[in-house]
Amino acid sequence: MALYFIGLGLYDEKDVSLRGLEAIKKCDVVYLENYTSMLSCDVKKLEEFYGKGIILAPRELVEKKAEKTILKDALSKEVAFLVIGDPMSATTHLDLRLRAEKAGIECIIIHNASVFSAVGVIGLQLYKFGRTTSIPFQEDKWHPETPYDVIKENRKNGLHTLILLDLSPDEKRFMTVNQAIEYLLSIEDKRKEKVFSNGLFCVGCARLGSLNPCIKSGKAFELLKEDFGKPMHCLIIPGKLHFAEEEALELFKIHK
Repeated sequence: MALYFIGLGLYDEKDVSLRGLEAIKKCDVVYLENYTSMLSCDVKKLEEFYGKGIILAPRELVEKKAEKTILKDALSKEVAFLVIGDPMSATTHLDLRLRAEKAGIECIIIHNASVFSAVGVIGLQLYKFGRTTSIPFQEDKWHPETPYDVIKENRKNGLHTLILLDLSPDEKRFMTVNQAIEYLLSIEDKRKEKVFSNGLFCVGCARLGSLNPCIKSGKAFELLKEDFGKPMHCLIIPGKLHFAEEEALELFKIHK
């Protein structure tokens, strides 16, 4: 049988490709990965549009229990593994594919738009982005500074930085642009390396891939005062700008 990795795009049930929709409809079992991102519509709407029941697949199921669920089903059935964005954008999905291949399961990849391409809407040239990083929710004794280090390295090389923000769908927690800026400022206050200051020019985005994304550019302290609305959010730190990129970012500049 086969395991289909199907990208759903970034916004709602209608972003799935025709090829992806055809694959979903012929599958016997449909899983939806629900820990790396989320759509604007709920699962019920997806089920109505696809005409299929959907099994939610949290991180633990995908990373630790796939052999007894997803892969077990795919040994004898046609199985769809739905991923918001593009199915191969996260290493956790590559790991699942490798385990499936080792088990002798045919893997079929159906791509779609991801945040890595949708971020081009702000006008920054995609080939000038450096390493992508993420900001996780902090815990009592865990305050990672990796995002700060990535921004530092990318800025040193004149490259843009895309920062993905954490989410916990089960708890209905979604990190905002404002929270991300506050966290980076707290690291700057501690390290004082002039990597991320109140006056650093940033771009805050929400709901990329939708027909009406929220995009605002300005200094960090200005973005802190803005409301970006519903998830998903991300933050971009521009590097060295081409004049065309500067002109594009003016379209989203906060006007006082």
